[in-house]
Amino acid sequence: MPEPFKNAFNRQLIFAMAKHFKKQWPEFNSKGFSYSASENLDKLELKERSEQIMNAMAEYLPGDFIKAGNILLASLSPASEGDIFGLTVDDKGIAGWAIMPITHYVGLHGHKHFDLSMTILKECTKRFSSEFGIRFFLLEASEKTLAEMKKWAKDENRHVRRLASEGARPRLPWAMQLPQFINDPAPVIELLEILKNDDDEYVRRSVANNLNDIAKDHPELVAEIAKKWMYGASKARKKLVRHACRTLIKQGNRKVLRLFGYELPEMKQVSFIIQTPEVVFGEVLQFTLSMFSNANRDQPLMIDYIIHHRKANGKTSPKVFKWRTTILATNKSLTFKKEHRIKKISTRVYYQGLHTVEIIVNGVSIGAADFCLLMP
Repeated sequence: MPEPFKNAFNRQLIFAMAKHFKKQWPEFNSKGFSYSASENLDKLELKERSEQIMNAMAEYLPGDFIKAGNILLASLSPASEGDIFGLTVDDKGIAGWAIMPITHYVGLHGHKHFDLSMTILKECTKRFSSEFGIRFFLLEASEKTLAEMKKWAKDENRHVRRLASEGARPRLPWAMQLPQFINDPAPVIELLEILKNDDDEYVRRSVANNLNDIAKDHPELVAEIAKKWMYGASKARKKLVRHACRTLIKQGNRKVLRLFGYELPEMKQVSFIIQTPEVVFGEVLQFTLSMFSNANRDQPLMIDYIIHHRKANGKTSPKVFKWRTTILATNKSLTFKKEHRIKKISTRVYYQGLHTVEIIVNGVSIGAADFCLLMP
């Protein structure tokens, strides 16, 4: 079983941080910091552990942020241009997960010293990420911070360029949302325009994830951006746009589907049959889809299925599942079989009763059938 992420914040890491703080500031109370940062650590989850370490930093580092900030900068390990996965605190300095409470500390305490704070966050992201810490500044001093991030979008270090996108994601997982960009993403899109042709896929993937965030609140805007970015696009940018549109594709957005060649399907015969009209929880739902072309051209098809799960109140909740992409040739037929296991998962509670499976082709519903789920 994989080691829980939270265990990255352990006593060994805390003692190592203390060692580097004391090296840069001999007056640092290593024992007090270590005790405060590691108290009841085993009972805390990841973000709680990070916050406790951050609070200990605020207690034991100098109250003068300029002095504290320079201690932090001097405590960092050498910067990385390459892969930062697996970096941690070692004899050379602080890196990896230990950066997380540092950027949180800067986000909470560094607002009166903007330039120093930006320098620290820029350096930290070369050793882990500052995507959480920068959000404090985007919330409090949006224009000033965005101006700095536009410079970062052109930085020679790929981790800094990625931060210009990742830090501005309106709905970044695990992080504070940025309501002003949820309402008006225009400032974020300006950053993404700079980064959309970045040489590094690591950066471009962040751009795609950012656009996907924006699509959840502004689907038509992202559909228009996708259309514009696909014009004369390189292979790399086409891949970016497709990844950015994954939510819109799943939702069956017609503009986006058409952009990728998925027109309204033309079929004269469609057969959708559920082979297992009753499914015991833990067993497999089986169904078959057959279709015959009614077009004078080959048709690219994106086939999904939706299971409308029964809820406790008798209503249903839809969940889209990707099935396959294929080509339906002129005057030809296709038949596909699918098995879907109904099993326990952490994100859903199942209820006995009638459920519906709906087939979606190129964003259009072409058939539906029911099955009864039996709970043991």
